[in-house]
Amino acid sequence: MNGSLQLSIVVCTYNRDKYIGKTLEHLYQQTLAKTDYEVIIVDNNSSDQTAKICQDFIAAYSEAPFRYVVETNQGHSFSRNRGIEESKAELISFIDDDAFVHQSFGSNTIRFFQDNEHVKVIGGKIIPVYEEQEPIWMSPYLLPLVSALDMGKSPRPFTGRKFPVGANMAYRQSVFDQYGLFNVALGRKGTGLMGGDEKELIYRLKVNDALIYYVPDVVVDHIIPEKRLGKKYIQGLAQGVGLSEKERLSTASFSQKIKRAFEELIKIGGTLILFVWYLLKGHPSKGTMLVKFRIWVLQGFLT
Repeated sequence: MNGSLQLSIVVCTYNRDKYIGKTLEHLYQQTLAKTDYEVIIVDNNSSDQTAKICQDFIAAYSEAPFRYVVETNQGHSFSRNRGIEESKAELISFIDDDAFVHQSFGSNTIRFFQDNEHVKVIGGKIIPVYEEQEPIWMSPYLLPLVSALDMGKSPRPFTGRKFPVGANMAYRQSVFDQYGLFNVALGRKGTGLMGGDEKELIYRLKVNDALIYYVPDVVVDHIIPEKRLGKKYIQGLAQGVGLSEKERLSTASFSQKIKRAFEELIKIGGTLILFVWYLLKGHPSKGTMLVKFRIWVLQGFLT
């Protein structure tokens, strides 16, 4: 640890001038002492006003622990890895550039890790904030599409295929020393929608029985613009899920591939059951979108 510095908060950004200023304001207004944390802004080649907004903010709040760096290798995973390289604290948190932390975000993150020394990674609560209104097709099963996460009021481990969401997750620095960095073959690149980088790293930890916990009082609000709810965007996102799974499994063992294929069959069966259930409940749009999403994921995987 560097003196009293306890937490590095990494904000990877790309062409987000509409929200990045407010993201930084929320990080500045935390209850956490300024000497206890740092904010590392990793700009992944933005071509809009993102750079100017970040630099102007740092100039205006020169006493704040904010740093701005540029990562020229295009890709979210490259940016996250650069943030890890730049960080000086033993705890490293990642939030999205359109996520607004609650005031106790940093202090609650540090407190949980201090009270639970065997926990390696945490994922916090993510509250979706729709710029327009929640679409009628939205269901609890599709909330991951808007990076929403709420697993209740008490801390609990991420079991099975559950994992923290990239808009609000924190790691001990030792995790990256022991298990490696984010896979740069995965994750978003520019305007592309392939993901899977945080999931792949979490799976590396899970096979070694590392403790990964959901922490409900580490909270961010996540802005959901209208364009993220359009059919074209959702289709691209679902196909990106399939592509990332295909990439992730490219180095997996035969037994792991068979297990994943079996899991996918279960998801298909579950989707069909939910489709019928929503149809009977008078919510056909919810069931229809579930079916479409599953088809688009398969399209991405088979591409």
